[in-house]
Amino acid sequence: MRNLAIEVDFDRFPPEHTCDGENISPAIRVRGSDAPYLAVIMDDPDAPRGTFTHWLAWNIPSTEIPEGIPPEPRVSRPVAAVQGTNDFRRIGYAGPCPPKGASHRFFIRVWSVERELDIPPGSGRAALENALASVAAGCGETMATYERRRVPASLPGAGTRT
Repeated sequence: MRNLAIEVDFDRFPPEHTCDGENISPAIRVRGSDAPYLAVIMDDPDAPRGTFTHWLAWNIPSTEIPEGIPPEPRVSRPVAAVQGTNDFRRIGYAGPCPPKGASHRFFIRVWSVERELDIPPGSGRAALENALASVAAGCGETMATYERRRVPASLPGAGTRT
């Protein structure tokens, strides 16, 4: 299997790609693939209850995954894609959202795929991984962190609910 170079423009997720911002999927650059399709899985291995899947997408005909893929089962813009159900039980991208004060690592893995995957929109991680097992031509990953800031107890209004 070919090694792919996967890149994002940050080491720490900017707020616009997280639950503290607009939850916009990031742009992902892929080098080293000559296959016609890509698939992506983004997860958090540091989640309190074990690895938490934030994004599943496949049948992306590109060597770059553009920013801002809408959270829909089948997407035609900004690029064609099919998306699965993440561990928030929602379809599409759901950005980092660890407990406040805890820094987590988020792995973005991308596979180059020789043909379109024949799994239905909304499928889960196991279905995507099973499909990839027989058709993936290459794989690579990158990692970025995110920590939600804890509000200091000494600030006015801290610890109160509204």
